[in-house]
This record gives sequence, C-alpha cells and structure tokens, in this order.
Amino acid sequence: MYVEYDGAMHSVEEFRYLVLAAQREGARALAGALKPHGLTPSQAEAIAVLRDAGRPLAVREIGERLVCEGGSPSRLMATLAEKGLVQSTPGSTDRRTTLQSLTNEGRKAAHTVSQIEQDLYSNLNAVLSDNELEAALPALRSLVAQLPAGQALRRRIEDRI
Repeated sequence: MYVEYDGAMHSVEEFRYLVLAAQREGARALAGALKPHGLTPSQAEAIAVLRDAGRPLAVREIGERLVCEGGSPSRLMATLAEKGLVQSTPGSTDRRTTLQSLTNEGRKAAHTVSQIEQDLYSNLNAVLSDNELEAALPALRSLVAQLPAGQALRRRIEDRI
C-alpha cells in the first residue's frame, strides 16, 4: 500500500517508527545490562541459542537461529571461544563440521543472560498487559514470517518445543 505524503503521519508510518523505537530502546537496555558482564547483545544471543537448543550446534545452525545478529556467526563463535564460553568438537557424522557447545563458564554466562532477559521481560510486563502482548503478536508475526529474522525466530521457537 502506497501512502501519499500529506503532512500527517499515517498509521503505517507510525507503526514503522514505533517498531524501530521499541527495538532501539530494547537494544539499549539489553546492551547496558550485559556490559558489566563483558558481553555484547550478539554474544548473548549466540549463548542463548546454544542454551535453548540444549545440544551442540554447528556454526551454520547457530547462524540460522540468530535474530538480531546479521554478521558472521563464525567470527561471533570465535570470539566466544576466545572468552572461554564455547568449545568446538568435531561432528560425529561429518568430521569437517565442528559442533559448538557451552563450556562451564559458558553455562554460567547463559544463566546470567537468562536473568537479564527475565528482568527485561518483567519490565515489558510492567508496561504491557498479557492481553496487549497477545494482541500485538499476530501483526508482528505476519510482518516477519517470510523474512530471514522471522525464520530464525521460528527455528528458535521450535528448539524449545
């Protein structure tokens, strides 16, 4: 739908800016909470992917589940390995594939990430009722369902089932 500019802000434009504003504020809050723990939001997301999968994953599989990080999953995993948070082991069926898993320190970091996520969710629940959240979800799902980030989110949801 094309919206002709007439000076007034149309609903679709307001929706776009509200999504951007919510994402920006959420990203700032997350980055601020993670910084004292020496983690970035991208690193925390990769840790959460491994935590939620409950099994070692290939770098490709991790990349397929990253919603917020669009860069190189290999570089991200290398950084986490340098920090001692993940370890690589050869794949059992294909030795060319390396599987990534959390180390003991990585599991501690995953616990910290979980606590920070829960704090963020509590803050959201303080502003939005369950009914408001449930009403917003269908529109947001439709918006991203066929896009790479939406598909990554679907894979993460499936990991929890």
